[in-house]
Amino acid sequence: MPEPLADSPQSWPLVGSRYVHQSGWVVNFREDTIHVPGEPEHEFTRLVVEDPGAVVVLAIDEDDQVVILRQYRHAVQKRMIQLPAGKLDKPGEDPLVAAQRELREETGLAAAEWTPLLTTYASAGITSETHALYLARDLREVPRDFEVQHEEADMTLERVRYADLLEAVLDGRAADAPLATAVLTYELLRGRGRL
Repeated sequence: MPEPLADSPQSWPLVGSRYVHQSGWVVNFREDTIHVPGEPEHEFTRLVVEDPGAVVVLAIDEDDQVVILRQYRHAVQKRMIQLPAGKLDKPGEDPLVAAQRELREETGLAAAEWTPLLTTYASAGITSETHALYLARDLREVPRDFEVQHEEADMTLERVRYADLLEAVLDGRAADAPLATAVLTYELLRGRGRL
């Protein structure tokens, strides 16, 4: 019988582990030395970025417009088109609660209808970070009650036609991975009649 087409839990034995950097805020950097099972002489080292995970919200209004942000991202030296998103604030936080908070804080909106789209790993070769992607509909304005700072102080908010955003993703003009994943997942599920 073939192996199921699904990721499966597995853990190789650690020979040693040490923190290279602990930020005390969002991420920690750990160096692990790993023993290859069944090969006693084979060990290797990997850097692991410990990350609590993030949520991403594809908020679509009754006019089929998507709420987007334009925000400077220093690591890539670009002002990126992104969706409302943010980190889980504490271990074990319910991603839906975090998504609702981030939508309110970043956009001043709440949604009556929430649908999980996907949960993905950002880059499994180096980080434990997950992205929980949600579709939010039936939007209404609410107080933001959040003080923006750093890059967020320069962030702009707008609504764009869903069809235009999809084309921007397909053309490579909007290259943020969580945005592209959310938009393409929504398009596929909608096309299959599952949304």
